[in-house]
Amino acid sequence: MLELHASIARFTGVLQELIWAWPFAWLALPLPFIAWYTLPRMGDLGGRALRVPDVSRYRDFTSEVGQSRYWWSLFLLGLMWFFLVAASARPQSYGEPLQVPVSGRDLMLGIDISGSMNEPDLYAGNRRATRMAVVKTVARGFIAERQSDRIGLIMFGSNAYVQTPLTFDHDTVQHFLNEATVGLAGRSTAIGDAIGLGVKRLRSRPEASRVLILLTDGQNSAGIVDPIEAAGLAAENDIRIHTIGIGSGRARRTELDERSLMEIASLTGGRYFRARNQQELESIYAEIDRLEPSDDDGEQFRPRLEWYQWPLAVSLICSMLWALLRYGKLVHRGHSDD
Repeated sequence: MLELHASIARFTGVLQELIWAWPFAWLALPLPFIAWYTLPRMGDLGGRALRVPDVSRYRDFTSEVGQSRYWWSLFLLGLMWFFLVAASARPQSYGEPLQVPVSGRDLMLGIDISGSMNEPDLYAGNRRATRMAVVKTVARGFIAERQSDRIGLIMFGSNAYVQTPLTFDHDTVQHFLNEATVGLAGRSTAIGDAIGLGVKRLRSRPEASRVLILLTDGQNSAGIVDPIEAAGLAAENDIRIHTIGIGSGRARRTELDERSLMEIASLTGGRYFRARNQQELESIYAEIDRLEPSDDDGEQFRPRLEWYQWPLAVSLICSMLWALLRYGKLVHRGHSDD
């Protein structure tokens, strides 16, 4: 019962907000009446008439049943025409307001997937976890909070490649982040190539919104682009680079080049951060969120919903009922002829 009341309330609300995209279509409503009164009528028969020996089979033409069918037929035709015109006028209403990001920032996340990212020297809660597992967990939360930003994903090992271009489709970014596999791009670390690829993707974007967040646990050991030269190119294109060095420092291999990461950040007006556990990485992303605020306000719009299919369906039902009524009359007349 409650669902019925809710449905009625929604229907009433739609009727109250109804607008007509083509209101001029309503001008066609009186056309049948105009045709009825203006078109020439059938001429006088001139006294000629059809003589039949038995008129009993035509009795229903003037009977109450015949008159009832006649008026029902007119009523259905009227309804059919009314709802057909209503459908032609394209009834519409506005849906619920939707938030649309109109500006925001352009963020490229450069994530190291070299072999060392499989080192299980971090903790996720009370459990040991690999560096990559912790990065995925924290980055997912960061992406989820940046609804007004275009976000892209660069993966790098021995080679760097764009996993996801800049997009508002954060679900796709999350999907490919989850699918990231350590060692897929090689065991080494091409930091310079990753920065160069980020510059290539960001330099065509609006100024003051170009940001690259570079996360690595190693030093540049592959690729053809020097990281410092790539950072200089980023600075020339007004691209800020925030660098994050990850690793507990207690692993068997510690190759993190903090000096280069600091210089890259300094050259581009960014910040360098050190993450030794999940809590520190979460606080780093929170700080970057503060340094690079997202335009959460954006703009709202209410989508237009089309409702023409409903009056069109009613018109179709009326035409079917009218056809059944006519068919029943013809069948009845056929039986009378027998």
